[in-house]
Amino acid sequence: MTVDLRLGDWREVLADVECDALIVDAPYSERTHASHSPRTSVLTACERDAKWAARGGKRGSINYECLEVEDVGEFVASWAPRTRGWFVTITDDILAPVWADALRDAGRYVFSPIACVDSGSRVRLAGDGPSQWSVWAVVARPRSMAKWGTLPGAYVVPNGQRGGASGDRKEVICGKPLWLMQSLVRDYSRPGDLICDPCAGGATTLLAAAIEGRRAVGAEMMPEHYEIASKRLRAGFTPTMFRF
Repeated sequence: MTVDLRLGDWREVLADVECDALIVDAPYSERTHASHSPRTSVLTACERDAKWAARGGKRGSINYECLEVEDVGEFVASWAPRTRGWFVTITDDILAPVWADALRDAGRYVFSPIACVDSGSRVRLAGDGPSQWSVWAVVARPRSMAKWGTLPGAYVVPNGQRGGASGDRKEVICGKPLWLMQSLVRDYSRPGDLICDPCAGGATTLLAAAIEGRRAVGAEMMPEHYEIASKRLRAGFTPTMFRF
């Protein structure tokens, strides 16, 4: 399958693209981004990293800008007319209603946010109260779209394993596990469809699309992330034998 990853701002390098489905893990709200910054915690950066490492991982600061309400509006206004099928965006609880409102304003039928649960993926290191293991997929389709069939009401890491049954790792800070993106690709597109991810990051969505027999195009504006993603795509993959 064809995978086309472009370096630059999606407004420029994807201006010519129309797609069958848009599946994106765009930046989150200021609140979520701030929670990854050592400056917002009573812990020092070293203390935070040490406690995170003790739990099997390393928590780093997000090195890209958060999304504001107006950014979401601009994104949807640009992509809704160019996306023939499903529009799927992964986000936090702050921006989920913002995405939903923007998609409704664009004439799309919007469903309730879907929980994507990665057990143990985040640990509250300061203060008290529950940790948050979920992000939210906001999904919307054109009102004129033919019936698609019943789809899952949540996505949960298989067997309670972080990163999924395959143990895949996240290539960039806050990247999503491959199992999740493959599931979304399978559920919200058909084999041969063109999947677009304007915020490609470590190229997990593009790789998932290729594995599942879809074509893929995306953009990444950070050169360091683009190099990581390009190397990952060049490494090859094993296609899914049975596609649907």
